[in-house]
This record gives sequence, structure tokens and C-alpha cells, in this order.
Amino acid sequence: MNPIIEISDLNKVYAGGFQALKNIHLKINKGEIFALLGPNGAGKTTMISIVCGIVNPTSGNVKVDGHDIAKNYRHTRSLIGLVPQEIATDSFETVFNTVSFSRGLFNKPKNPAYVEDVLRKLTLWEKRKSKIMTLSGGMKRRLMIAKALAHEPKILFLDEPTAGVDVELRKNMWQQVRALREAGVTIILTTHYIEEAEELADRIGVINHGELIVIEEKKHLMKKLGKKELSLELKTPLTQIPNALSKYDLKLGSGGYVLTLSYDSNRSESGITDLLDTLREHGVAYRDIYTKQSSLEEIFVQLVHQ
Repeated sequence: MNPIIEISDLNKVYAGGFQALKNIHLKINKGEIFALLGPNGAGKTTMISIVCGIVNPTSGNVKVDGHDIAKNYRHTRSLIGLVPQEIATDSFETVFNTVSFSRGLFNKPKNPAYVEDVLRKLTLWEKRKSKIMTLSGGMKRRLMIAKALAHEPKILFLDEPTAGVDVELRKNMWQQVRALREAGVTIILTTHYIEEAEELADRIGVINHGELIVIEEKKHLMKKLGKKELSLELKTPLTQIPNALSKYDLKLGSGGYVLTLSYDSNRSESGITDLLDTLREHGVAYRDIYTKQSSLEEIFVQLVHQ
């Protein structure tokens, strides 16, 4: 894959001595959705701010589309759109004028048709003449995305883009993020909603205490670190797990009516076939079988507490 962002040996130490980033190495590919996960204070926003030119690194190198962000800062910043955590706009300005002004900041010629297209895609066109102070929180969040897209960037940073919005609007914004990716925009997403990363991301990075502890394709990460469970609903309850089943990782629950087997999802041999055979041999009958796989949230908690 062709990286559009290359981060090498990146460090950030603040004046008080706090090291927010420690030897970060990361490549983000063109056209992907990369989710950066981590607890509060892990270094997510610091890393984004450095790439966007808001914060100066202590050491290390960052290239955007092959250009050094320090030597070619005007060009690299023109390639990037940023949706910050905090909503910051002129409350007395209209939606259309705000987005048009953001386009002008990057020395882009006026293009009312493009601004209209962005506002329509973000379902803000009907509010184009409204003052920002009259918008709902969800509309203001979408307006921040419109502002970030005003200058037609190749890269879009979304720093907690759906914080504080309801579930329906969040899913609507997911559709818009996918559409941007289909249009060729590379998207870097930070979020506290783990299901958001699970739904959208192609690859996932987990940062903790300023260090990138994992970078992995989402499907590979979930397969490699995930657990699976097989639950058997029994016809007759058991008071305890029979000795013949002691070699399996089994738990008995629901008043003795449910047997649950846990196993690694990346193992070629799960032991399920042997378990079912053993149950039949010992006259343990079941009504139904249910399966469950670890969510990304469970994997994330496991990683940051290692």
C-alpha cells in the first residue's frame, strides 16, 4: 500500500517534563479509515495536532503525501482537514458563509457549487442561511465536518466526531464517513465509542501512555486477540460439570441449564467436535447452541490493561 502519512520516531515532551508521545512509528495508507484508540491522556490528540501543524514535536519526522510537515508546512496543511473535539465557530455567522470562509483560508477560489454539495451531503443545505447559534448540537458537529472539507482535503482527521450526539445521528455520520472514503479521502478517526471503530475502521492503532502498543488490521486483530464462546442450552440441568468434561474450559450457568465453552478464535482446533461427542457419550442432551465472539471493546480493554 502507498502511505499518505509517514510518522518516524516521533516524540513530544511538554515544558513540565511530561512525555506525551514516545518513539511513535506509523504509516497510514491512502484511502483507508484508520481508527486510533486509547484512554484519555494517552496521546491521541497530541499526535493528531502534530501532524496537523498545531503542536510542534520534540523530535522525529512526519511526512504527508511525501512532504515534510516542517519544510513544506503550507502544502501539507492544505492537504489536511481537521474536525476537533471542541466545536469552535462564529455563532452569529450563517452556515453557508462559515463553510465558504473556511475554504478561503486555504486560498481556494470561491466555489458555491462545491459548498452546496458538501452541505447537502451532510444534510445541512436547508440550514444554509441559519445562524450557527440556532443549530442543534448534532448539526454543529456536522458543520465542523463541512468546514474541514471546505478546501477539498485528501486527509480528514476526525477527533471524537460523534461525541455527544444521539445513536441515530451517529449512524448517519458513519454513512457519511464511508462515503468520504469511497470518494478517496483518507480518514483518521479517534473515538471513545469502540463500536464506531468496529463498524468503520480498516486498521486500528491502540495508544497508551504515549506509546503505540498495537497496529493491526481490524479483522486480524479481532481474530488474533478475540475469544469465542459456545453456549449449550441443556434439556436437563446439571448440578456440576461431570469429570469426563473437566479437560474442557467449561462454565455452568443459568441454574445448571447452560454449559459455556471458551476458546481462542485463532486456534485451528477449538475442541467443539470432541466436546459434543463427549456429551453424547455421557447422555448430556442439549436443546440449542449459541455462539459469541469477543467485541473490539473487550479486546481494547485487554490491551490497555496488559
